[in-house]
Amino acid sequence: MPGPLLRVRDLVTTFRTDEGPLRAVDRVSFDVGPGASVGLVGESGCGKSVTALSILRLVQSPPGVIESGTIELNGKDLLGLSRSEMRAIRGNEISMVFQEPMTSLNPVYTVGSQIVEAIRLHQKRSRGDAWERAVDLLRVVGIASPDTNARAYPHQLSGGMRQRVMIAMAIACEPKLLLADEPTTALDVTIQAQILAMLRDLRVRLGMSVLLITHDLGVVAEHTDEVVVMYAARVVETAKVASIFARPRHPYTRGLLESIPKPRERGDEGARRRLTAIEGLVPDLRTLPPGCRFAGRCPMVIDACRTEEPPLAAVEDDAGPHTSRCIRANEL
Repeated sequence: MPGPLLRVRDLVTTFRTDEGPLRAVDRVSFDVGPGASVGLVGESGCGKSVTALSILRLVQSPPGVIESGTIELNGKDLLGLSRSEMRAIRGNEISMVFQEPMTSLNPVYTVGSQIVEAIRLHQKRSRGDAWERAVDLLRVVGIASPDTNARAYPHQLSGGMRQRVMIAMAIACEPKLLLADEPTTALDVTIQAQILAMLRDLRVRLGMSVLLITHDLGVVAEHTDEVVVMYAARVVETAKVASIFARPRHPYTRGLLESIPKPRERGDEGARRRLTAIEGLVPDLRTLPPGCRFAGRCPMVIDACRTEEPPLAAVEDDAGPHTSRCIRANEL
């Protein structure tokens, strides 16, 4: 069996604040296999986006710093590369689609010229050839009249079109790994479905791996093969997507699943269902209590949960590898 394309081990990323250091990513480990689609899931502030920025070494320093851990792409240690070597990796072997395209695109250049810049940065092409490639990429991502829209400025395009432009830029050099950070934020439901379906088709067509960062478990169910669940800067569960939905082995994952709106069953048309919420608040990462970080919100908490944090350990699962950071995982 081939090894993972991306291998992250014990990654620690810290930000300096006036109140003291804050570990936004705390000893995070996971793999992304060749051609796989992995969902990185968790509520806002759990460390998903910082993990992606750390992989690309785009954490702003100061105040942020990658303190320790390893990030390997095809066995190559990305944290050991020089800045120039890392620039050659970004956009070429690893690309990223950011949450808000309007802040990622330069407002004073046409979208076509920005794609051309991304192409010529990594490939020896003439400007004319790069322009033809840019127009073709806009066609691939489903933008109508690509010749005309390549000459448009970002503010002249809709939110969905701008996101398609960002995806065109990200796949311009056919990367091995695409990091998609909430790629459908602020888009209406129809456009969201189109963008996600397009990403799935491009993954198959280009044979690339995708790390899909989201808080939407519906998206995870339909568009990923494996799931990594994060809570308070830690990975708390990893498994195949079918296992996560059939039998979650961490109370936080179960809470996320139970908070999903469910359709009414036949015969209860008049009944109203109250959404199940996860009670309490995420702990302050600067002053973490001892024990499990989810203990203060967990319906299954026992005294042992408040004294020592459990490791991320393997649990029984016939469907494949499954890990959980819960001492009562086998009771779920």
